[in-house]
Amino acid sequence: MKSVLALAVCALAVSCSAGSTPTVSRSTLEKTVYDRMTDYAGQEPDKVECPGGLEGEEGKTQRCILYAGSDKLGVTVTVTSVDGTDVNFDIEADDEVMQ
Repeated sequence: MKSVLALAVCALAVSCSAGSTPTVSRSTLEKTVYDRMTDYAGQEPDKVECPGGLEGEEGKTQRCILYAGSDKLGVTVTVTSVDGTDVNFDIEADDEVMQ
């Protein structure tokens, strides 16, 4: 499972709820981070937890935690652009396992 903890940066777009400011829901954000980290590392993490959704405003960030066995890794999700209800964001894992 250690390969899941390798540095990863992914860019992607997710369609989300419409309104004055589009928002990626917590569950969609967690699933997207989980899927992208699995694709990158070739192994599934145990789970990914985010404290909330991601507001679709360029530069907004959300910190999530990826769990792999007894290891935890911080993951930062950053909105790169918004096009209507499509929120584009990067996912970057920390270099170090959390203590």
